[in-house]
Amino acid sequence: MKTIRNFIFTSILVIMSNSLLFAQVKSDYDKEADFTKYKTYKFLGWEEKSDQILNDFDKKRLLESFQKELTARGMTKDESNPDVGITLFIVVQQKTSTTAYTNYNGGMGYGYGRWGGWGAGYGMGSSTTTYSEDDYLEGTIVIDFYDESTKKLVWQGIMTKEVVENPKKREKSIPKAVNKLMYKYPVKREK
Repeated sequence: MKTIRNFIFTSILVIMSNSLLFAQVKSDYDKEADFTKYKTYKFLGWEEKSDQILNDFDKKRLLESFQKELTARGMTKDESNPDVGITLFIVVQQKTSTTAYTNYNGGMGYGYGRWGGWGAGYGMGSSTTTYSEDDYLEGTIVIDFYDESTKKLVWQGIMTKEVVENPKKREKSIPKAVNKLMYKYPVKREK
């Protein structure tokens, strides 16, 4: 069980690895919400205890990265009376990709004729297609912002990424992933 948990933990972190360029980031928000009025926040926790696949170091890295992004948008943490409550959710799924490669063998040939001489001829060509299937892990992180006065969802950011194992780069890759995810938030970073 611990081996599976460690594998999943390592895999989820690859979401935030060196292949961030191919991450799919989506977001949706309440068009009537005034995001400039949200100045304080509180982390409400992890949805469905999805943080159990992470170790304490990476949970801390994720929370600190989100805190840095929120601070860059003029928001401060307030445990007692926040404007927004924030939840996080992480999931990893097994996926399979199929690749096909076709090798064509042409239909034209050159050679010597039956009674001597050089010639060219045409004939039937052939092709061979090779298929390969690769299993991989796909990780998704979801962040939800709830207006604390109405308890309604006002913004959701989602990042989906193929999980590529690279634990040496977590310290740098997690903040980069969070930055890419938060780029879609309606209030941009202050310079």
